[in-house]
Amino acid sequence: MRRHLVLITGASSGIGKALAREFAANGWDLALTARRQDRLEALAEEIKAQYGVDSLVIPADLSKTTAPKKIVEAVEATGRTIDGLVNNAGFGLPGTYTQTSWKQQADFLQLMLGSYAELVHRVMPGMQERGYGRILNVASVAGLMPGSKGHTLYAAVKSALIKFSQSLHFEGKEYGIHATALCPGFTYSEFHDVNETRDLVSKMPSYWWLTAEQVAEAGYNALQRNQPICVPGLWYKFLTGLNQVLPTPVSMWMMERSSGSVRRGEVDSASPAAGD
Repeated sequence: MRRHLVLITGASSGIGKALAREFAANGWDLALTARRQDRLEALAEEIKAQYGVDSLVIPADLSKTTAPKKIVEAVEATGRTIDGLVNNAGFGLPGTYTQTSWKQQADFLQLMLGSYAELVHRVMPGMQERGYGRILNVASVAGLMPGSKGHTLYAAVKSALIKFSQSLHFEGKEYGIHATALCPGFTYSEFHDVNETRDLVSKMPSYWWLTAEQVAEAGYNALQRNQPICVPGLWYKFLTGLNQVLPTPVSMWMMERSSGSVRRGEVDSASPAAGD
């Protein structure tokens, strides 16, 4: 019997890489996509040697509007069906809204929301026909908290992904499709190096940090249970739960204070971007 196949975006590092290993450890074949082909190929070889599962390597840039269609077609061209989808690709934009160009923000929206929505729309009909599917959207605890100063659209997009996943959770039930929003907090990965915020966030207490492996295991298990929202880590469960019961003005005040300490350096140092 052929193994199920999961398509994982942003699989070359961090949480995406850990999720690839987690699915492989549970007997899934993989379709790995990200911009860096060499890293994907190295990961595919490592996973094959360790778990004996097969991987398709599909380099792509999901900030391009043509990418989702090409990725799905590349998988289908091999004769495989996509039984699972992990939407994980992403990046952040340090600085306030007007310190970035609209082109940067448009690419951000396409990668972080548009590509997620399109990939689900392309693979979910087949899941419905087969009566089986798994959809994991990597969101963030930021989507469960007030928006912060800096990274202006980040929390908004993550909140949208949570609502999107909840709707998919309800719509998929009758078809045997599970849908989960994975909402990690600060996670050790290259994300903060790429965004040049490593020095700032590394000043935070150790209990704020999760490993990519912890996040991946929690996300995989929640998806199998068809849990609509997964918040890994006791600290983040406490924070998000507290935010639900606090009056909005109090939550906003707390976010303003934390944004001031964590984001100030990156916001102040960001130079205004020219408009397109």
